[in-house]
Amino acid sequence: MAADKKVMVSGCYDLLHAGHIAFFKTAAAYGKLYVFVGQDENIRQLKGKAPYFSQEERKFMVGSIRYVEEAAIGSGMGMLDFAEDMARLKPDIFIVNFDGGSEAKRELCERLGVEYVVLDRIPEEGLPARSSSETKKDLRFPYRICIAGGWMDQPWVSAVYPGSVVVAQIWPTIDFNDRSGMATSSRSIAIELWGNQLPSGDPVRNAHLLFGAENFQNTYVSGSQDHLGLLKPGINRLYYNGSYWPQKIETTISPDICDWLSGVIHLVPLKPRPDGYNPLMEKHLEPDIVRELGEAGDRCWESIVRKDVAGLGQSMKDTFLAWKRMLPYTVPDWVFQEMETGYFPFYPGAITSGSGGGYVMVASENKVPGSLSIKVKY
Repeated sequence: MAADKKVMVSGCYDLLHAGHIAFFKTAAAYGKLYVFVGQDENIRQLKGKAPYFSQEERKFMVGSIRYVEEAAIGSGMGMLDFAEDMARLKPDIFIVNFDGGSEAKRELCERLGVEYVVLDRIPEEGLPARSSSETKKDLRFPYRICIAGGWMDQPWVSAVYPGSVVVAQIWPTIDFNDRSGMATSSRSIAIELWGNQLPSGDPVRNAHLLFGAENFQNTYVSGSQDHLGLLKPGINRLYYNGSYWPQKIETTISPDICDWLSGVIHLVPLKPRPDGYNPLMEKHLEPDIVRELGEAGDRCWESIVRKDVAGLGQSMKDTFLAWKRMLPYTVPDWVFQEMETGYFPFYPGAITSGSGGGYVMVASENKVPGSLSIKVKY
């Protein structure tokens, strides 16, 4: 009978998620389940950082799960920190997930006469598959993309004519390049303030704090669309009228709209802009140019809400062309040529993520060769 057998598993079990529970449920079908959680110091040595939760907290959480007969803290160190515990417990079966097994674990079980079982990672019916690495990625600090209307968050622009910037908070699916218009400098300061995860509390208030922290004693004031885009979930329309802070903020966190935008925005890497590059060496702040820039942001927002990829693409292209007229050094000749020949003729629209390089952001319902996907966070 399975109930007469002792089953042992071992792991960190720091950020408990549905994948852990499904694993425990399956393992418990083999017999009474004993779970050993790794010591804090062992995890620190193996992973180079402390766990989110202490060993006592992790033991308590795991032990509270109904599939677990007993939870304990592993007594050893290293990858086989459970070896002495296995010798003492004398389980009938030791179980690992397919991505948690190793030849050393198999050999230890053979030496101690313990059956070694490897399970596939199968989620509970109706739930997504989860892993600790993916969960920790989800907890990392997000990035933001500026889709249209960029530069309107500078008072010397929006004081000429008001208008909108459209930004979206995105999951850190990859580590995006620095100096590429992904608000990486603002993000680095946010991580200094709060660690590599979003702070609790009102996101607009937190954006105020980040804006102040980054711009303290700075000669050049970094625009607030970076801070709001990093901290405010979903897609945001920021309306500026001659101030560093938007006069009005509209937000959608509709899963339908956010998932649609995730599917039609594609990022193609370009060279990052060079160190010390100054995109403001030449300015043409005529009202008609600034008006076109701000209205491109308005049309972008309206197109996103309607899920209109043609309108979205046109608003991105219009923003890019307004940049070229207003701040020529934000669009170097080689970038302009690449957009004119490689993107504008073939897609509804495109824009660069940063001044002088970064990524080409392409609006398209079809896959763009060589592109990266994004995932809007909501």
